[in-house]
Amino acid sequence: METKIPKPSDAFLSLMRADFTTQWRNRRSVIMSLLVPIIILISWKGLIAKLGGAFVFSIALTIGLTSIGMMGYAISVARDRDKGVFQRLRVTPVPTPFIMMSRLLVQLGMIAVLTLGVFIIGYRVDKIALTPAGYILTFITAFLGGALYLGFGQMIVGLIKNAETVNSTTRLVYIAFIMLGMFGELSDNMEFKNIIHWSPFGTVKTILAAAMQPVTWNNDATLALVATLAYALVFSFLGIKWFRWN
Repeated sequence: METKIPKPSDAFLSLMRADFTTQWRNRRSVIMSLLVPIIILISWKGLIAKLGGAFVFSIALTIGLTSIGMMGYAISVARDRDKGVFQRLRVTPVPTPFIMMSRLLVQLGMIAVLTLGVFIIGYRVDKIALTPAGYILTFITAFLGGALYLGFGQMIVGLIKNAETVNSTTRLVYIAFIMLGMFGELSDNMEFKNIIHWSPFGTVKTILAAAMQPVTWNNDATLALVATLAYALVFSFLGIKWFRWN
């Protein structure tokens, strides 16, 4: 009896369905990724009148993207590599690049859910409404910011081989990003504030805030966009270069 080998496209669709199913079964981590941005939206409601809705929105979204890239993507990839999942997948008809592409598509879905959730909670609780162009541009910049943090997560997994070490490292880096990013934006020290502004956290926050109010897009936002793309390319290149399947 002749064994029928599935087409690579069919195998890829099956893999993607499996990855989405796994993400759904681990929906507790999805809830945790959404929880911190929502808490910020609710607890920072009093700052909207002083700093504007775009400021609070962009901070919440940036922290959520950081969580998806490091706490979600990096930890799951390190765990599956440690269990030998990738080695087993590489003997299937799915081309090797498609294995990671499936994981990335799941995370892009998470970014879409995060952005939509922030919009809904912001409108319901904080009464923040954007223009149609603002919503569209924010989705686009959220995906660009997400690419930066997914690349950063890939770099961590490529640099660190042990799954437990990846787990602890990403948690420490995540907390550092939140603390430095939030306090840096509110700091009176201009030198420190400028460093944070051009850090990965700051550039993503800048393009998100500008996208929410397209009329405010200026040269600073354009430079932040260029820096965000540069960060994403460098992190992704190093992450792919250093990554080992086993």
